[in-house]
Amino acid sequence: MIRCISPIDGSVFAERPTLTPAEARAAVDRARTAQIAWADRPLQERIDLVLAGVARVGEMNDEIVPELAHQMGRPVRYGGEFGGFTERASYMAGIAHSSLAPMVVEDSDRFRRMIKRVPHGVVLVVAPWNYPYMTAINTIAPALMAGNTVVLKHASQTPLVGERMVRAFHEAGVPEDVFMNLFLDHDTTSDLIAGRAFGFVNFTGSVAGGQAIERAAAGTFTGVGLELGGKDPGYVMEDADLDAAVDTLMDGAMFNSGQCCCGIERIYVHESLFDAFVEKAVALVKGYKLGNPLDPETTIGPMAQVRFAEGVRAQVAEAVAEGATAHIAPEDFPEDGGAYLAPQILTNVTHQMRVMREESFGPVVGIMPVKDDAEAIALMNDCAYGLTVSLWTPDTDRAERIADRLETGTVFQNRADYLDPALCWTGCKDTGRGGGLSVIGFHNLTRPKSYHMKKA
Repeated sequence: MIRCISPIDGSVFAERPTLTPAEARAAVDRARTAQIAWADRPLQERIDLVLAGVARVGEMNDEIVPELAHQMGRPVRYGGEFGGFTERASYMAGIAHSSLAPMVVEDSDRFRRMIKRVPHGVVLVVAPWNYPYMTAINTIAPALMAGNTVVLKHASQTPLVGERMVRAFHEAGVPEDVFMNLFLDHDTTSDLIAGRAFGFVNFTGSVAGGQAIERAAAGTFTGVGLELGGKDPGYVMEDADLDAAVDTLMDGAMFNSGQCCCGIERIYVHESLFDAFVEKAVALVKGYKLGNPLDPETTIGPMAQVRFAEGVRAQVAEAVAEGATAHIAPEDFPEDGGAYLAPQILTNVTHQMRVMREESFGPVVGIMPVKDDAEAIALMNDCAYGLTVSLWTPDTDRAERIADRLETGTVFQNRADYLDPALCWTGCKDTGRGGGLSVIGFHNLTRPKSYHMKKA
């Protein structure tokens, strides 16, 4: 049984039975059969149907927003995810024809030689709960446009998301067996992957989850895309716009209760700005309101699960015991010791502390002073993860020089915590491998097929 425990009050918000292995295999077989006819449809027809499904999701937004608050705790004041959801799908639709067009090497009176992009077949999308619509559409939209069928396995914390997305796409005209939502347990999912049920698997989640996917796929030669953990840093240089850096980096650290793949979890500030940055950051965070996400005044809701909050509390407590300074007092944000977790800013932190090494995925950030770029680069690279980095300076040449030395998937200058669909969303080290969105996303969701045609 898949069961969603609402972080609002600990009640069971939704539960769904999982499919038996035989039921799951039968569903995937239907998707494989449907894929042939789906791929035969003109590309523009597939694009139009996907965009119609996206629009139908948007028509449901008034229901989706409180539903998300119940499932994973995001405050209703932020209005859901439809902006990014439609931006990503629309961008991929706009580049689909050029990205999937054959690469013609020769078309003469003697030969036609070219490379086509052809679909993998059935694509499994294993989506996370923290941004359950946007992370899913990153793969679903281009996979369907490219001629694949899609099986969606959504996180147990957000089981209604997969149901709603599939219903919206079916109502828009996408055939039922072309895009389906399945409730699967871990063993059944692993067995399907190991049994070559899918042509490609895209997983967004924990490092341990990604390792499980890779183990299941070992020896099958199934393509795998993995977007796993992060410990993303920000670096504020001496010439940065201080107010803009504070506003953006602290929002990146605290939005969604810190439960963001590319959220800011550690900040390095040039020593000349360090005290001012910390003072402004603390004042900003103290203005937040922790509370019920259904209250439009709430700016920080509960974490998605009590155990996630307990993990962050443990990191903070260990850091303080090892000498860190906590700038947010308990009386600033009275909490219940459960899923509702007060935001926290730590200084006097070191890289020997877990809070500066391991993914927190909560509303806590450590801030350290640095003397120059070299020290900042060394600290930013001293990490098992590599998703994004946020650099703060008006000097783009300097930022690019620093970026070239950073072990990361994306480098931002003067912004943070944003996914640009025109650029490849990718990571390195324990953040995983592969890439989504952009032309590279289309290429990962298809395979090259060469044609060497000698004319009579």
